[in-house]
Amino acid sequence: MDESYQLILVSAFLGLVSIALLGLSRRLGAPSLLLFLLVGMLAGEDGLGGLQFSDVETAFLVGNIALAVILLDGGLRTHISSFRVGLKPALTLATLGVIITSGTVGAAAAWVLGWPLQDGLLLGAIIGSTDAAAVFALLNAAGLQLKQRSSATLEIESGTNDPMAIFLTIALVTLLTSGDGSVDLHILGDFFRQMGLGALMGIGGGWLLQQILNRIILPHVLYPLLVMSGGLTIFSLTNLWQGSGFLAIYLIGLVVANRPMNHIHEVRWLHDGLAWLSQIGMFLLLGLLVSPSGLLDPKVAIPALAVSLTLMFFARPLAVFICLLPFRFPAREQFFISWVGLKGAVPIILALFPYLYGMEHKDTYFEITFFVVLLSLCLQGWTIAPLARSLGLEVPPKPEDIDHLGVTLPGQIGRELLAYRIHAGSPADSYLLRRLPIPSGVKLLGVIRGDTVLPPEPDRLLQPDDYLVLMAQSHHSPDLVALFMALPTPAHLLGTAFFGQFTLRPEVLLDDLCKAYGVSLSDDLRRQSLSELINKHYHGKPVVGDRVNVGDIELVVKQMAKGKLLQVGLKLPVVKQQAAS
Repeated sequence: MDESYQLILVSAFLGLVSIALLGLSRRLGAPSLLLFLLVGMLAGEDGLGGLQFSDVETAFLVGNIALAVILLDGGLRTHISSFRVGLKPALTLATLGVIITSGTVGAAAAWVLGWPLQDGLLLGAIIGSTDAAAVFALLNAAGLQLKQRSSATLEIESGTNDPMAIFLTIALVTLLTSGDGSVDLHILGDFFRQMGLGALMGIGGGWLLQQILNRIILPHVLYPLLVMSGGLTIFSLTNLWQGSGFLAIYLIGLVVANRPMNHIHEVRWLHDGLAWLSQIGMFLLLGLLVSPSGLLDPKVAIPALAVSLTLMFFARPLAVFICLLPFRFPAREQFFISWVGLKGAVPIILALFPYLYGMEHKDTYFEITFFVVLLSLCLQGWTIAPLARSLGLEVPPKPEDIDHLGVTLPGQIGRELLAYRIHAGSPADSYLLRRLPIPSGVKLLGVIRGDTVLPPEPDRLLQPDDYLVLMAQSHHSPDLVALFMALPTPAHLLGTAFFGQFTLRPEVLLDDLCKAYGVSLSDDLRRQSLSELINKHYHGKPVVGDRVNVGDIELVVKQMAKGKLLQVGLKLPVVKQQAAS
């Protein structure tokens, strides 16, 4: 009995320390996942805690469950609109990119360690996937928001590249443990079966779960638990039927979050907390597994350093360059995505397979993988935010939906009563109701000012700390929240500093614009509109923050909606600004 309480005490204390260190990680700009790993290592047998933990099967089980929870949360937070610019490049990176990265690193590892090529390829497969979820945790901690082209590609890649790495690892483990070392076409059939069944179970299971959520009446707190238990049920069934459970559970979250559904905000909020809990628990447990003294052994550290540098400076950039070549990404975005090859929990979990199968070099697989993850979190994790800023990939932040009150209307799928607080300095502050730019279909019901409920008269002037009560579809929430929130935006990202001093319609002709500002223009551009120029420059897929220079003036994409350009910012050089004034 005492041992049980001791286990609870140790687990709770380590979790408490990890959460407390999150504040420190934000100040230092350090990856939180790195701190969780270090806490686990310090509590382990070589650290201050002296805890001995070597149960690989338990770590593997906990890791799989935690990864499933994290991927479900990732799907719930992926908006379908990001598919316009990110789906095809992300899927290419998640499949071909993983193969190129794994093969390149595997060949280098076999040469450095003096192993047969197949053994080296297994190590390459283990460390081949990118944990972009860790990247977004770092960017959010730094208050950074990326251009949609880069962020969407990384976001979708993070949810879809793990199945490929898992498939390659299992295929190579099976190959190495079968004894004959032969490769036949049934491996290719296994891949298509796993991906196909994973996609089918994910999309079908997500649709079924969404239907249940909209038809069953439960206490509000149970809806997120229903999504979690339903997602894990489909995840387990898919794996039992030899499909990719990780792909399935990511797609479940994606389908549920992007279809009309009641209580979606409660579901997202609780799953965000569960994802954090999963990350903390998983990294603490994995930190307990490793022996720091083993990592410092030159026989491990030197080859691990060589593998890490090959991965970061050659294999990942090569894979990104090849995979993104057809999509014509700007060079600076390719460079950023190639550097964001951050490693996280998945490689460490995959490094447990050699233990489970009793393979030769099982300790070396695990120790090198752990070394690679630590170096990646230190070197890449600490530099991601400064690199994004220096490359000009930062855009003005969007407000998070953390401050609205919502009540789901019974029998009204996806329709809610919403109340938003008017923040001082927000776009809605001191705005007349009749001029408030709300989406069509949203109905104004009233204004709460102090203890008084006021009718929604057209000439009513909104004031700070008012609550505006609306009736709207739940998918309108992201558009609405931007009206009522005021964000502390850095000076270089303020409207005029970032987007320019003037806002233009996309149908304005370049010839008219350039004549007004004395800019010479080639004949082939004279009859083009701003929209035609920008779309041509970015191959039909511009995003907010994209820029095109025409002479000494700069055009900036200011507003997009459903892939259509709505507003263009105009930035003038300092001399012309003074002349215009």
